[in-house]
Amino acid sequence: MSVYNSGVASIHSFIHRSNINSCVGLVFQADDEHYIPRSVLLDLEPRVINSIVSSQYKNLFNPENIYMSKHGGGAGNIWASGYDQGEHHYEEVFDIIDREADGSDSLEGFLVCHSIAGGTGSGMGSYMLERLNDRFPKKLIQTYSVFPNQDEISDVVVQPYNSLLTLKRLTQNADCVVVLDNTALHRIAAERLHMEKPSFSQINQLVSIVMSSSTTTLRYPGYMNNDLIGLIASLIPTPRLHFLMTGYTPLTTDSQVANVRKTTVLDVMRRLLQPKNMMVSTPVSRHANHCYISILNIIQGEVDPTQVHKSLQRIRERKLAQFIPWGPASIQVALSRKSPYIQSAHRVSGLMMANHTSIASLFERTIKSYDKLRKREAFMDMFKKERIFKDNLDEFDDSREVLQQLIDEYHAATKPDYISWGTQQAVAAAEKS
Repeated sequence: MSVYNSGVASIHSFIHRSNINSCVGLVFQADDEHYIPRSVLLDLEPRVINSIVSSQYKNLFNPENIYMSKHGGGAGNIWASGYDQGEHHYEEVFDIIDREADGSDSLEGFLVCHSIAGGTGSGMGSYMLERLNDRFPKKLIQTYSVFPNQDEISDVVVQPYNSLLTLKRLTQNADCVVVLDNTALHRIAAERLHMEKPSFSQINQLVSIVMSSSTTTLRYPGYMNNDLIGLIASLIPTPRLHFLMTGYTPLTTDSQVANVRKTTVLDVMRRLLQPKNMMVSTPVSRHANHCYISILNIIQGEVDPTQVHKSLQRIRERKLAQFIPWGPASIQVALSRKSPYIQSAHRVSGLMMANHTSIASLFERTIKSYDKLRKREAFMDMFKKERIFKDNLDEFDDSREVLQQLIDEYHAATKPDYISWGTQQAVAAAEKS
């Protein structure tokens, strides 16, 4: 858990990569027998990483795997600047990544943590995603992508541009994207945990819960779901629809723990389907047109498998979840042990990773914000200074088209003829090319 707390503490500012090694997984053993995260910390300015190396976690990470730009000027919250600097630092960064990959017994893939709205996480993150895909075409790439808070006025005026350009790369170069939506995280902190003004560390604690729970079956392997591909295979039936939302229960503060009644598997699985526990700000009402494509529930604690079967039956009988009309109602359940090192007041807890078509509303919001700025050609000079936009602005148009196609596909997935729709799109694309 400490790995994720420190790794996520600067999730807005740097990219954290973990090479997945089957069995040992996210860590490797040093000569003195202690475990070190198999991660690379990247940033274009030193402030956040310096706060880590001067904190209580300073001995946690491998100092050889911390990379900061020598000029330390950052990307100025401009995607194009981060992207161009990524190309400049590419060789040095990949020397580190290659060394970690070569040190893995059985490299399965990469986990990438980044923000989509700033300059470094979005721009440099986009460039590194493309290069990872080129360098390791057969390895899985899963990202934990932080989406901006839509309820607050952002200091980053070009946030819609940065988000759109990054979403194109996430659509084309990632195999799985776990969406961490700041809008929903702040809502949960305020409404569920009764925090008036949640701090970064409190929000990051929610994120760390999601990340540690989603990898628990890798770190405490059983007979199923003990590798990354097996974990997400059932969640992503078609390549482009790979953006996942999460939910977690029970979420309580220390003062609330005593008031929570004994948790059962049915309680946990039922609560996971409630919109108020979703960590993405999208409509998931049973009465809406949107529906689940698939669900994976990771249940931690003392669980009898027969309870799981009964809980699934109850959920089906009560129709608590609306599923796609063109495929099976897929609720997968993975049982996992709890960490013996972290005390918990709850007998059973659960994380839901869900592929739901309402995630398209996040992308529609991004396009709407982008169109408002683009219509006025606002702040374009910031991008035209960089090489990728020096000759023209085609990259914006291409990114918008890719994101609109993704939205169209999510809407098509709610209809019974989705399979034939996909065939028609493929034929149309072939004729166009």
